[in-house]
Amino acid sequence: MHELMPLLLFVAVGGVLLLGYPVALSLGGTALVFAFIGEWLGMFDHAFIEALPNRMYGIMTNETLIAVPLFVFMGVMLERSRVAENLLETMALLFGPMRGGLGISVTVVGMLLAASTGIVGATVVTMGLLSLPTMLRRNYAPSIAAGTICASGTLGQIIPPSIVLVLLGDVLSGAYQQAQLDMGIFSPDTVSVGDLFVGALIPGLILVAAYIAYMVGVAVLRPEAVPAIPADERPRHDAHFWLRVLVVLLPPLGLIVAVLGSILYGIATPTEAASVGAIGALLLAAMQGQLNVPTLRAVVRQTTIVTSMVFFIFIGAAVFSLVFRGFDGDELVTEFLTGLPGGTVGAVALVMLVMFLLGFILDFIEITFVVVPIVGPVLLAMGLDPVWLGVMIAINLQTSFLTPPFGFSLFYLRGVAPPEVTTMQIYRGVLPFIVLQLLMLGALALFPQLATWLPDKVYP
Repeated sequence: MHELMPLLLFVAVGGVLLLGYPVALSLGGTALVFAFIGEWLGMFDHAFIEALPNRMYGIMTNETLIAVPLFVFMGVMLERSRVAENLLETMALLFGPMRGGLGISVTVVGMLLAASTGIVGATVVTMGLLSLPTMLRRNYAPSIAAGTICASGTLGQIIPPSIVLVLLGDVLSGAYQQAQLDMGIFSPDTVSVGDLFVGALIPGLILVAAYIAYMVGVAVLRPEAVPAIPADERPRHDAHFWLRVLVVLLPPLGLIVAVLGSILYGIATPTEAASVGAIGALLLAAMQGQLNVPTLRAVVRQTTIVTSMVFFIFIGAAVFSLVFRGFDGDELVTEFLTGLPGGTVGAVALVMLVMFLLGFILDFIEITFVVVPIVGPVLLAMGLDPVWLGVMIAINLQTSFLTPPFGFSLFYLRGVAPPEVTTMQIYRGVLPFIVLQLLMLGALALFPQLATWLPDKVYP
């Protein structure tokens, strides 16, 4: 019976989630119920629950997590300051003369928004509201338009500075230290959020290039599906036009360079760089004439809501993790993964499959806080590079969020898409991008250097 308790705990949490209860309460509440039952049956040591205050204090004093509200503030402020709208309009005029130009514009702007905001839902909804009507009006195939928007929006998972990478980096850091302690290494190496930012840069840019290459391929093979903007509607590419391009493009690019550059060159930690991003977003909003008291009040309110949700889930996941360990669930997972056929490859493949499926019903925050602390130490004790594993997890979840019928980005776009765009068209549109994601995941599995080479050069 004792060995079944961790499995029953997982099943119970899944059942409570399906009933529609909030994730944080489902995790923490179900775990506490199991802890009481386990103690009553003599299977659970209440010392694990007594460790909860120390765990809470650790969350409260974790300086890395200060980056979360700062990056959220940065993203929400940029969302409300018309930066995306101006970027999309200008990029569309820049690439408009070529077939597929609008699709390429959406991809480029999606990349810039991802690097500026790191919030998938906000990016997909913003791009859906701004670009989908324009693409449909220009006679783009609805499936291609929808697929491009969904895929570009999910770049917020992998393009730094991503909130996903901030949370994942913090959790992986603890898992990596735990793995080394389990191996008898009492002066463990560390992995930082900055390492993960740098490691995700090359795979993220390769994905952007792959998306653009796909759009070019569609323009060649199916030109009628991605028409160019008519000649009489294009502006002259004169000095005035190029000045407009620079004015619109340089501020967000400067913000990205300031945030990432300060991390890459060791000038600032990710938390300090997040504060640079927040101040930069305020300056951009002021430049757009959008910085006023109502906007600031709305941004602060939204930032508080998102941050509270993240930390509430963090606390619920901490309770779940302690109870799971109290039932020796970590030992059960270790025995199971190490006993799989195929060794490390089999263990990684199974964990990636489970995370992929969990991505249909859980957001990245829950998966990061619940699953990674359980499987991370086991996988890292097998000798895997923590940066490589973190980037693999991020791309895997990015793919999961795109995959029909439950992908989160599909729901985000469905909520803002006009009725004439059917759900099946959205599903068909994302399929080529899912293939590109899987190819990237396979390339990363075969060539880990895609994620590890740049961190080794930046942080020798």
